[in-house]
Amino acid sequence: MEKQVIFFDGVCNLCNSSVNFVIDRDKNKVFRYAALQSDYAAEQLGPLGVDLSKLESIVLYKDGKVYDKSSAALNIARQLSGGWSLFYGFIVLPIFLRDFVYNIIARNRYRWFGKKNECRIPTPELRELFVG
Repeated sequence: MEKQVIFFDGVCNLCNSSVNFVIDRDKNKVFRYAALQSDYAAEQLGPLGVDLSKLESIVLYKDGKVYDKSSAALNIARQLSGGWSLFYGFIVLPIFLRDFVYNIIARNRYRWFGKKNECRIPTPELRELFVG
């Protein structure tokens, strides 16, 4: 299976915690990770039309397609171990409803969860999971 890349806001505490959450539940190691602020993100996502100046979304690159916001989160959850894949059932909701909730959290993530001055640096044990 082709590795999928999760692009995330590297300075966001919520985003970094979410990446840790996914790493712990990605038993098949299908995901790789890169900060949206990285050169790798610009190289990979720029040609696909992703506007990297808007860092309010997690982006999943999977099977040649780009998913963002709630679609990305649900596609990620679908592949996690445990009962987390059940959250994928919310995909049946209209995207405007799913993204409405996502956007509220995204707009307030720095205020509610804080922010770092620089992007996450993976530990040596996790370095192989990060690209770029």
